[in-house]
Amino acid sequence: MNRTKIVTVSKALPSFSSKTKDILPFVNEWLRDQDERFRRKVVKIFEGAAVDRRYGIMPVHEVFTETSFEEKNRLYAQASKKLGSEALRSALNSAGWSSDSLDYIITVSCTGIMIPSLDAYLINELELRQDVVRLPVTEMGCAAGVSGLIYAHNFLKSNPNKRIALVAVECPTATFQLDDYSMANMVSAAIFGDGAACVLLSSEAEAPGPAILGEEMFHFRNSTHLMGFDLVNTGLKMILDQAVPETIAKFFPDIVHPFLEKHGSGIENVNHLIFHPGGRKIVQTVEELFGSLGKNIDDTREVLRLYGNMSSVTVLYVLKRFMDRNISEGEQGMVLSFGPGFSAQRVLLEW
Repeated sequence: MNRTKIVTVSKALPSFSSKTKDILPFVNEWLRDQDERFRRKVVKIFEGAAVDRRYGIMPVHEVFTETSFEEKNRLYAQASKKLGSEALRSALNSAGWSSDSLDYIITVSCTGIMIPSLDAYLINELELRQDVVRLPVTEMGCAAGVSGLIYAHNFLKSNPNKRIALVAVECPTATFQLDDYSMANMVSAAIFGDGAACVLLSSEAEAPGPAILGEEMFHFRNSTHLMGFDLVNTGLKMILDQAVPETIAKFFPDIVHPFLEKHGSGIENVNHLIFHPGGRKIVQTVEELFGSLGKNIDDTREVLRLYGNMSSVTVLYVLKRFMDRNISEGEQGMVLSFGPGFSAQRVLLEW
């Protein structure tokens, strides 16, 4: 069986960015007609979200302006093409690959709707081969960045000397609901930001980078209500159940230990945890769980602080922090994210 190597990870960000403290005046103005206690509670959610800065496809004052679904989706599509192209071009340059050397392209996004999907535009923009295989992944939310790694590995392990680009682009800003005062919308607005990433993977024997030792999905039964989007007349409306952290905690041992044992490892052998920062409560929950095992997720907290939660893109930013380090041969890392379904996606790496 071929070995799948992660060759490089790149990122791309929109031109607009705001510190959380600079967003608060807009939040107060948005909620000016709401109950004073509710308004103070929402401001505290923003202040306690553990997000210092986030990037966006539009300036912050436009986020808090009434906009049609059509206009928001137009901005999403426009930004996705630009950010996706930037991330893919940057990754190809970093690896020294030509665009026509790609055999397979996976695009990941859940925060807007495009038909044809993003990959079709990237094929034209970067002049990929006309026989490149396309796989758009559109409805797996925050988990989809790791899902893309899993799909890439499943292709590469049975196809030697092939190359894949995984491009993730998310614009949660385009899903903000101005007339939705639910806590799901408040928490979503407090943590999410926009961004893009690209991962290049290869089954070539001489390819550099950490190898994928194993991958697996874990599906929680009867839990479709925990996370997702409702499609309403004003766009994509966030579903986020407050039971998510306790559900993760309840099943954490089943998610981590059997997976590692199946691939000949154990938590004691995992040197690096590459975890998707869903939000402050989820990060705290998982930090305590891994902390009890002598591990930390400091890089996860730092990515959340610097960029916010960019859905499927975010875990790839955490992965890039490890790819940029001089990690010793033989050290292992586990990639982990959760998303709508409800499900957990896991990948075991070895440098």
